[in-house]
Amino acid sequence: MKLIALQLLLWHSALWTVQEATPLAPAGSLPPGFLLKCLEQVRKIQADGAALQERLCTTHKLCHPEELVLLGHSLGIPQAPLSSCSSQALQLTGCLSQFHSGLVLYQGLLRALAGISPESAPTLDTLQLDVADFATYIWQQMEDLGLAPAVQPTQGTLPTFTSAFQRRAGGVLVASNLQSFLEPAYRVLRHLAKP
Repeated sequence: MKLIALQLLLWHSALWTVQEATPLAPAGSLPPGFLLKCLEQVRKIQADGAALQERLCTTHKLCHPEELVLLGHSLGIPQAPLSSCSSQALQLTGCLSQFHSGLVLYQGLLRALAGISPESAPTLDTLQLDVADFATYIWQQMEDLGLAPAVQPTQGTLPTFTSAFQRRAGGVLVASNLQSFLEPAYRVLRHLAKP
């Protein structure tokens, strides 16, 4: 089991290295104020997510990534893709749409963690509100630019946590997946914000 978890981590690490090395081509322009606000929001959500992970790690000893990866598969916690944001031919409409859809997914996953633990509840609430506000902000900007699809995406099927342990482990995984989702998004936003 630990070998499989280690292989999964190494595979994910190798994929991340390839994505990091891929340069981004210029992709049209978005309003500079929008990009700066997005960068600020991403940093805030990353800080909130890191705080939730640290609190769950120190309070409930959920610090072993290998075990959590295996548990994540059994709990059925989905990850949001950002494939339209990492290619050399950056598709602005597709990237914003995937970014918004991912935020909607994580908003639902964070909502599914309600009741995680009294110590972590305030951090979880802050994180959930920040993700919801950011998703709304992205959607409004997409509408203003005429890039929004006719219908907003929905969250789809979310995992059901049947015990306090599953909810706490799910909290660590959701926060970790959210961080992994935001890293390439931050990179793209920073690239687009360059003059």
